[in-house]
Amino acid sequence: MTNERDEHRMAEPTAPAEDIETDVTRPDSVGRWFARLLKGIAVGVGAILPGLSGGVLAVIFKLYDPLIRFLANLRRNFVQNVLFFIPVGIGVGAGIVLFSVVVEAAFGRYAAQFICLFIGFVIGTFPSLFRQAGKHGRSTLDWVIMAIAAVAIFALMYLGGESTWLQVEPNIPVWFGSGALIGLGLIVPGLSPSNFLIYFGLYDKMASGIKNFDMSVIIPLALGLIACVLLLAKAAEWAFRKYHSQMYHLILGMVVGSSIAIFPTVVFPAFTEQGLAASGLSLGGAIAFALAMLVVGTIASFLFSRVEDRVSEQREEIDAAAKAKPTQ
Repeated sequence: MTNERDEHRMAEPTAPAEDIETDVTRPDSVGRWFARLLKGIAVGVGAILPGLSGGVLAVIFKLYDPLIRFLANLRRNFVQNVLFFIPVGIGVGAGIVLFSVVVEAAFGRYAAQFICLFIGFVIGTFPSLFRQAGKHGRSTLDWVIMAIAAVAIFALMYLGGESTWLQVEPNIPVWFGSGALIGLGLIVPGLSPSNFLIYFGLYDKMASGIKNFDMSVIIPLALGLIACVLLLAKAAEWAFRKYHSQMYHLILGMVVGSSIAIFPTVVFPAFTEQGLAASGLSLGGAIAFALAMLVVGTIASFLFSRVEDRVSEQREEIDAAAKAKPTQ
């Protein structure tokens, strides 16, 4: 009896530890406010950095669950939730603006090479995403879904991109859709929508518009993001809970197909005579530079995904401890 009581006493603090940190009704402090601000900055960077899904970072920083709970029931603790997420929202905006400066500088003479870096970020997440997809087992249907998604996305992007870039004229509806894509990346951990923005030639233009505070870009982006999160958060939570394996294999297939398609449609044209003249590099130098950036991005993203996996395991242990906590 004594041992059982001791075990329960040891387990009890573990479950509330996460509840305290994400309890929006708890009295706030300056330290916690600035901590959420910094977390928001990281999530903002992840929202537009290929491979580092904003949703994944939100999970790691323990912002995902309170956000989903808030969106699922807006009227419950509305004021407390708004106050809790104000520094997060400010941080997300700041992170997006700060990283947009980096993106605009990168997409110059060496755009293809920096795209390889970003694709490396995506490739590095494959092992983690693959493990997550097969967490509850893998059926033949899952493999079929993944293969169909990969082939369909690759065909769509490759056949649609006979020119160097598929010409998409930036306008308000396009930026609204881009914002919705980014919002989808926030509520679906592991999904990085930046592949599609790069492919459509919108990624650097979006970064430039944000960096220059162009309201014709920023406002529709923000509205699209907010609309997507509000409309799809509850549906996404339900879909991943009910069809976990199928949904993750669908995402994995889309990531694989879009990543592969970017090489023949975006990267390889930079190795033509015209592309090399624009970059000022030799063929060997351009290829070596691109491969180096691809390797760096892959390794960095892989190491990040290992941290993500450890955090996810800890989170599952806390959830399990909370469910196993005996009722008094």
